[in-house]
Amino acid sequence: MAGRDAAMTDTTDPSLVSWVESAHDPATDFPIQNLPFGVFRRAGTEEVPRVGVAIGDQVLDLCACLGEGLMGDLADTPAALACASPSLNPLMGLGRAQWTMLRRQVSRVLRAGGTPTRYDRERAERILLPQAEAELFVPAEIGDYTDFYASIAHATHVGALFRPDNPLLPNYKWVPIGYHGRASSVVASGTPVRRPSGQRKGPADDAPSFGPSRSLDYELEIGAFVGPGNALGTRVAIDEAEAHVFGLVLLNDWSARDLQAWEYQPLGPFLAKSFATTVSPWVVTLEALEPFRVPAAPRPAGDPAPLPYLTSVVDQARGGFAITVEVWLRTARMREAGAPAVRLTRGAFADMYWTVAQLLAHHASNGCNLRPGDLLGSGTISGEPRDARGCLLEITARGAEPLALPGGETRAFLEDGDEVILRGLCERDGATRIGFGECRGIVTAAERSTPAGGMATI
Repeated sequence: MAGRDAAMTDTTDPSLVSWVESAHDPATDFPIQNLPFGVFRRAGTEEVPRVGVAIGDQVLDLCACLGEGLMGDLADTPAALACASPSLNPLMGLGRAQWTMLRRQVSRVLRAGGTPTRYDRERAERILLPQAEAELFVPAEIGDYTDFYASIAHATHVGALFRPDNPLLPNYKWVPIGYHGRASSVVASGTPVRRPSGQRKGPADDAPSFGPSRSLDYELEIGAFVGPGNALGTRVAIDEAEAHVFGLVLLNDWSARDLQAWEYQPLGPFLAKSFATTVSPWVVTLEALEPFRVPAAPRPAGDPAPLPYLTSVVDQARGGFAITVEVWLRTARMREAGAPAVRLTRGAFADMYWTVAQLLAHHASNGCNLRPGDLLGSGTISGEPRDARGCLLEITARGAEPLALPGGETRAFLEDGDEVILRGLCERDGATRIGFGECRGIVTAAERSTPAGGMATI
């Protein structure tokens, strides 16, 4: 434990300085203290994707570092060799000891006065690529995706819209609620999101109809990528759960609320959510988040304590993460006018009712086998104030109280051409500010049938 703590302290030390000048920008999400992992290639090429690390406005090519002899004693280790993979899965499966060694070596390569002590321009260009010139991918091959419902504020707000007399179901405070999502439709930030079609039935309709969703929404979430898995039929103890978490990303669980309202009983979300889930490309490791640990959110008086398999003194003391999350919206009209995006939400991940460790431990509690690269969504991150709510369903009270936007536009739900941008950051006194980059997507028109039986967009 002492060696692990020393490694994390070493790489998050706020006095560290990089020779990459953009890493010093106070507004950057990616100073040398962050070092998130992702998968990239040069835009416009057919190169095989490979593992990189974000630093300032650049990508550090870990394969190129290996070729330049910069991995030192790690050159022949599984962690270094995993960097040639077109996904993070091999690295994720190696476990924390390998991750920590690789992170420390990457930090040494990037430090001013580190190993080596000076970089000539030609060598720097061989190991760095501007992020603006990189194509970024979903960072892992996701075998399974599970989305939870870990914000009690969100559960209560949504429950009140549909069940005013019984907003929070009795199991919520006892068990982390989740559903199995669709891994095949998880897409990288920047991928357009086509408006889905499906069955819709309003309260006044005699029968359902099929057509494009009229109530398209976003959901502001944090995603956790699983590292080493567990064997089928075995459980993961709550105190061991974080050893199975590689890192966190931003996640937008796009939702068609009208489709969802008609289909969700009795088995829960299906086509209303399986059409697209967007994730940010850079995975922020738990080592980078170490300075931003906070206690788990306190439970209100009278709430039951978690059952023993979800209870840990350590998790209660430091299982939360002080991550500020935001939603920004830029409509097509705003882009045409050159107007900036407007912030709709600013929330706190630390307020979640269930911790990341509790979500993972519960997922495996029945012997379900988690695997490297599996994705766990937190569920919508919401607070009590209107501007802390993480989806339009809550903000607009199911469309009854539309938002007023700059320029005279209003929104009850998303319209074609709307761009949704999620951002996340961590900051506190005595630590270097880090961020998650952006998770963005533009809504495009739905597909429809033409008279000739083909498909078109509307």
